[in-house]
Amino acid sequence: MRIGILGTGALAEALGTGWARAGHELVVGGRSRAKAEALADRLGGGARAADPREVVTGRDAVLLAVLWSGVADVLRDVDAAAGTLAGTTLIDPTNAVEHGVGVLLTEPGTSAASQIAAWAPGAHVVKAFHLFPAERWAAPLPGGENGTADATVTICGDDAGALRITGELIRDVGGTPAVLGPLERARQLEEAAGFVIGLAFAGFDPSSAIPRVPTQDPQSPSRDGSTT
Repeated sequence: MRIGILGTGALAEALGTGWARAGHELVVGGRSRAKAEALADRLGGGARAADPREVVTGRDAVLLAVLWSGVADVLRDVDAAAGTLAGTTLIDPTNAVEHGVGVLLTEPGTSAASQIAAWAPGAHVVKAFHLFPAERWAAPLPGGENGTADATVTICGDDAGALRITGELIRDVGGTPAVLGPLERARQLEEAAGFVIGLAFAGFDPSSAIPRVPTQDPQSPSRDGSTT
């Protein structure tokens, strides 16, 4: 696929490395052309740097890998309000939360993803990749098809094609996509990230606060004696 990456930080590099390895065509852009060129060189695989407007033009998917505080400016740089991202899968991994606390900065009843959709009319926004730190995708771990241990990446969005594209890109970095529902459920995903961040900064392992429910074998007997 033809993928644009807006941003030059750790997540852009981690996911970009996996996608370059999978053979996708990558174009990188950010506020600093020098940083974009340096990242494109590290990604290899023919990745190149471009100005932000070119990054979003003619792409199958665009990753918005910037801090929440910079999202509005980046979308303004690519003239998103004029529809430059219309019809494009726009992957939103942002966390609009108070640093170290995890409290959401967006208004009650809204989400960062829905705000991004409003700023980029026509874009097919998909919430994804916001729960795991960049290091999760950058450091290969044993067990996954691409050398990374499997992780479930919960996503939501309104467009079936965009969800499919995002799912493929998740698999390319060793994850398993799980569709939660439409974009209106993004607030729920973002609250989950705030929960994880808040516990982590308080010194607790967030995974220890979530009960593990065993997955039932589809062929195993149910409680009424039938099979499921």
